[in-house]
Amino acid sequence: MNITFLGAAREVTGSCFLVETADTRFLVDCGMIQGGRDASARNRKPFAFDPQSIDFVLLTHAHIDHSGLLPKLTRAGFRGPIHTTAATADLLKVMLPDSAQIQERDAERAGRGAMPARGRTSEALTPLYSLEDADECLQQVQPVDYDQELATGTGVRCRFRDAGHILGSAIIEVWVTENGQTRKLVFSGDLGQPGRPIVRDPTPIEEADILVIESTYGNRTHKNLAATEDELVAILEHTLERGNVIIPAFAVGRTQEVIYHLHRLTREGRLTGLKLVVDSPMATAVTRITQQHLELFDENARDLAGWHALGRDLPFLHFTRSVEESMALNQIRSGVIIISASGMCTAGRIMHHLRHNLPRRGCSVLITGFQAHGTLGRSLVDGAKRVRIFGHDVPVRAAVYTVGGLSAHADQPALLAWAGKFRKPPAQTFVVHGEASAAEAFAARLRADCAWDVSVPEPGQRVQCNFAATPTCA
Repeated sequence: MNITFLGAAREVTGSCFLVETADTRFLVDCGMIQGGRDASARNRKPFAFDPQSIDFVLLTHAHIDHSGLLPKLTRAGFRGPIHTTAATADLLKVMLPDSAQIQERDAERAGRGAMPARGRTSEALTPLYSLEDADECLQQVQPVDYDQELATGTGVRCRFRDAGHILGSAIIEVWVTENGQTRKLVFSGDLGQPGRPIVRDPTPIEEADILVIESTYGNRTHKNLAATEDELVAILEHTLERGNVIIPAFAVGRTQEVIYHLHRLTREGRLTGLKLVVDSPMATAVTRITQQHLELFDENARDLAGWHALGRDLPFLHFTRSVEESMALNQIRSGVIIISASGMCTAGRIMHHLRHNLPRRGCSVLITGFQAHGTLGRSLVDGAKRVRIFGHDVPVRAAVYTVGGLSAHADQPALLAWAGKFRKPPAQTFVVHGEASAAEAFAARLRADCAWDVSVPEPGQRVQCNFAATPTCA
């Protein structure tokens, strides 16, 4: 059996792992690269395998850095099933068509000469994939319940366990039988921070021969929730009398969590008179889907949903319904909280709100999630004084705050605690989905604290796993 680390190796986005046995080939995730000037070119590269040879895909969750190249895979000839949780399947119905429309719009802009000449290549004039490709891909999605064992191919069984990251996110347990021996692989997907609202805590796993574990925040500790909420209240109270609060937020997970916190703080009397606008068609659709999966909420979130249903003492909450409504928000000078996508400020309506509010000293930008290298969001986090938006040089006079305690990813202590639930060390552990510094720091802690055999694979590295011995790198 071989595992090839095709994406999310020493970086956070583009999650994709190829598993090959004597009888089958399958992928775990097929995500899009996000951030950096070469992201588009990298996403356009042909797959490092024959898509027609892939028997099936196991998908950990709906975020585009894990699912975003699935329509490209279908376009290239993949015809097998895509196995994922029921909630993820519902989210994909919104996210993949939206991604396809972005690809088509970008190609149209390139054709009109709306991008720099260096970007107007023949490839740029063709969408990475189309809405038709996304629709065809969705026909291949086969939902499965959490904790249900599924026979997915010759000699392969799997089970999806709650990862506590976003709605529908999963840790995937995979049993591979080859040459009469069975090995268990565990892919952590993105693990959530325990104690966060809405979703449940990550499911502990007790056994694995081979573990592939994320490390997005493998070198840091999040601020606790109480301190995070204190910080959130202080930022809002300080800003809203003088300006607006702009929150770039992922449409899936982060938007719903921010709404949850603001509603709960209102219920507790710590915030009053809030005017909250969600300006993201995808976030609006995802929020509707989230409400349809109350059975996956934790107890506190179900309780808050019940309070919200009563309709009393709620903050003003509005979901924009048109481009005209979105544009009108930029005429508001103060007193409004605008949540908009994309979460890393790489595209979407958030770009317009940043362009209008960044130059204003009374405004604040609230960063609530991970910002990859090369994104506008990362530039703001790193303290940029000027940024480029739609070809315009925009001064950064607004205050920029990073509220790490709202992260949907487990921090280093939480990752170590989850790993500590294994009854014995996996024969081999591979640390992925983290920038090199974070991945190496987390790997070092696993070696020191748990005495595990751990490595941080290089991009494209192929690992040969021998059933008769400890897996070795090839």
